[in-house]
Amino acid sequence: MACHLLLQLNDNNENATRGCSMSELFSKEWMQNYVDAWNNEPGLADELAKIGFSSAIGYGLEDDADPKVVLTVENGKAVSAEAFSGQELNWDLRASTNNWVKWIDKPPGMMGLGMAYTSRKLKFNKGDYAAMIKDPRMAAPFIKSFAVMGRA
Repeated sequence: MACHLLLQLNDNNENATRGCSMSELFSKEWMQNYVDAWNNEPGLADELAKIGFSSAIGYGLEDDADPKVVLTVENGKAVSAEAFSGQELNWDLRASTNNWVKWIDKPPGMMGLGMAYTSRKLKFNKGDYAAMIKDPRMAAPFIKSFAVMGRA
């Protein structure tokens, strides 16, 4: 697992939580773990295969010109993850490092993602969030993808 244990100590020197460091988020190792976790999650890969979902999905930081990485999905299955190098994207998701780490540590549900989108904490530089979230065949796997990130 690429993410390591971050210790957050309160006044009683307790309360450990899991998280990612900025250098590990979207690293080659983290993305390969994400590919593996994606393909091992039936609620994601199998459900997207049922609708023939194939896309290039960019993930990155909100203020960067380009995404950091691209996940390529063919018929529901993640087939590769690599650094962005000008690939054509179907989706481009952006957020701050703090928000990515927060969502990886505690994956949001439908309401949390909706709030993140409306408050612009989660930005879609490419792709139609509104159309996707209205289609349960895509919405449920999209939400599941954040839980899978937590296992990467």
